[in-house]
Amino acid sequence: MITSSPQQPSFLTPDLTPLLDLIFIVLVFLLLTANIQIKSMEVSIPQTQDHEVLSPPDKDVITVNIHAQDSLWAIEGIPYSDWNQFAEVLVITINNQPNKSLVIAADKSASVQSMLRLLAFLQKNQINATNIIMDNQES
Repeated sequence: MITSSPQQPSFLTPDLTPLLDLIFIVLVFLLLTANIQIKSMEVSIPQTQDHEVLSPPDKDVITVNIHAQDSLWAIEGIPYSDWNQFAEVLVITINNQPNKSLVIAADKSASVQSMLRLLAFLQKNQINATNIIMDNQES
């Protein structure tokens, strides 16, 4: 006949619940206080009057469009869906026409990531003369 071993009295085994509670509290504290590196890009916005900001450019410009559709970027109306090809053509266009300033026109529904990617690329390549076209909203 098979018999089970006699059960130990419950007063001799330690209760692990307070220990587990303490471990979870320390774990949550360490997770909440951990340093997370946040990537950011500094963008300086000039302080001018509203009518000066929204005035049309008075010279020839290179227009870069950011779309919300499949072909995300365009240079002078020519769409590019591949970022590498777009970046290469943009650098060539700017180098061939150094006297023209760069104007960025983004769709309202275009992703912010596309705009930040373009601004980071311009900053990396030290292209400083950039204007961003905005809609004139009536209030």
